[in-house]
Amino acid sequence: MDMDLDGEVQYDFFPFIRQYKSGRVVRFGATDTVPAGTDDDTAGGTGVTSKDVVINPSSGLWARLYLPSSLLPAAGRRQDSKLPVVVYYHGGAFVIGSTANRPTHEYLNRLAADANVLVVSPEYRLAPEHPLPTAHDDSWEALRWVASHSTTTGEERPDPDPEPWLVEHGDLTRVFLVGVSAGGNIAHNMAERAGGGAQSLGGVPIRGLLLVHPYFTSGAPAGTEATTDTARKAMSEAFWRYLCPGTLGPDDPLGNPFSEAAGGSAARVAAERVLVCVAEKDWLRGRGVWYYESLRGSGYGGEVELHESVGEGHVFHYGNPGCEEARVLQARVLRFLRAR
Repeated sequence: MDMDLDGEVQYDFFPFIRQYKSGRVVRFGATDTVPAGTDDDTAGGTGVTSKDVVINPSSGLWARLYLPSSLLPAAGRRQDSKLPVVVYYHGGAFVIGSTANRPTHEYLNRLAADANVLVVSPEYRLAPEHPLPTAHDDSWEALRWVASHSTTTGEERPDPDPEPWLVEHGDLTRVFLVGVSAGGNIAHNMAERAGGGAQSLGGVPIRGLLLVHPYFTSGAPAGTEATTDTARKAMSEAFWRYLCPGTLGPDDPLGNPFSEAAGGSAARVAAERVLVCVAEKDWLRGRGVWYYESLRGSGYGGEVELHESVGEGHVFHYGNPGCEEARVLQARVLRFLRAR
């Protein structure tokens, strides 16, 4: 290794990632991970049990599944009970984060328990080692893996060794796609692919699409990007080109589903309903509102709703789940997941 190159920064996108000319990458933020297992309810936990499942040994794609205690044998419930399935995509600007990071893991324990749902959270590969659209392709493979457990089409499952939790407890007629931050971008793109015809989910319907503080891009500014956040807008454009080199930049359809290049594809979102959640002090608030307004005007035929958390910042509900606005947000999420 050339020590001079190892000390010379080539890309600096703090507080997410820094890359040196030698190729060395330094990631920032929460990096501690926790193993799957049972969240001990005697210690104030949820009683939810989680486990990790390998989806594709060749690529290393895996997912963490969360099952509420209501369906565990000790709960005395019928073991053939079926729960809605939430496919949850974690955030991290496509370069950091993991479904096994402590804040994500703890949040998904709460979500599975409070909503009484079976959660599947894919561990997609990260940029820059795996530039976009790798994260989206991994996420689509994971979603198709979930859908392969459906019996609604009457077809034989292609997987000779299906996942027991999905077979025994997953109601594949009630699938929700949920994503936070960059995961919100992924969740939208998954719902769009599901509505694209050629890349169907074998008849498995998407009941709802839930985006929390989503990360999107566009060449034109949104919200405060035109005034107080012009520097962030410039950084965001450079960052997108770093994530997705050799593409159209911020108007690439992966980042801007309403661009001319996207060709109206946003209208194909397969979900019956969409809920967009923003936070007042999040600099991505304008992007979330932009997405909400743009989807409503795209020709999408479903219901689109907006929820705003007052006085809070980006993914505040991870760090302070007990605050009033986090409780309000959780209640809104639960209503969305429980609606018939």
